[in-house]
Amino acid sequence: MNLSIIPCLAGLVLACAQSPASAQEFKEHIKKEFTAPSGGTLAIYNINGSIKVDGYSGDKVILEVDKSITAKDKADLETGKQEFKLGFEQRGDSIIAYIAEPFDSRPNRKERNQDLHIQYDFTLNFTVKIPYTMNLLASTINGGNVDVSDVSGAIKVNNINGAITLVNAKGATDAHTINGDVVINYLASPPDKSSYYTLNGAIRVSYPANLSADLYIKSFQGEFYTDFPDAKVLPSQVTRSQERKGESTVYKLNKNTAIRIGSGGKTFRFETFNGNIYIKKQS
Repeated sequence: MNLSIIPCLAGLVLACAQSPASAQEFKEHIKKEFTAPSGGTLAIYNINGSIKVDGYSGDKVILEVDKSITAKDKADLETGKQEFKLGFEQRGDSIIAYIAEPFDSRPNRKERNQDLHIQYDFTLNFTVKIPYTMNLLASTINGGNVDVSDVSGAIKVNNINGAITLVNAKGATDAHTINGDVVINYLASPPDKSSYYTLNGAIRVSYPANLSADLYIKSFQGEFYTDFPDAKVLPSQVTRSQERKGESTVYKLNKNTAIRIGSGGKTFRFETFNGNIYIKKQS
């Protein structure tokens, strides 16, 4: 399965970002169940609200969503109740939860999202259970964190204004947020390359004591800390990209600090702008 994680919302305008204290409100609880495909992936494309996913020993994907729509008056609230819809799809080895109307929150849906003005606010808080070994893609933008526990499959999570927390992970990981911390602990070292990014926040990752990997660290205004006793600083590596400007070629150089733990091998990348990076050895 190949799914991009960042919803494409070009041209989408949410016209009522702040509802007044006297706003009208509508709440609804939605529950959906699917039989989990073997080796499958669950993808959640949220915009406003939190995502909480727990792995368990069952064979069902159970999604519960607390939906809230608010508006400044009854007419706008009624419009929101009528037109705002969630979509749930199962195709092959993929289960997808997304906003279907009045826009499409899945990636690469520009044609559905042009010049859209809505006069109400919405929040979707997802609480989900999936089989332990299932893969997960989860994305939100505002108003909530992404929390994942006991999922051993590959995990790709994206947030903008919120934190990312993974507990008891095992799979390859791609965790990316802008304003928030990235906090992860692993039951087993990821079997493949992984990456961790936050612009404004700290990265705190706890690995088993037998970790063997090459860590590439980049932070503009932060520090790197680890209590792995065998961490070895590798020679600095410089990566080069180039672009054309008229008849000239401009080269851009980016330097990362490289740390080898154990015998190295797998590549893990960490990047912050304002925040420290902590790599902890589990006892």
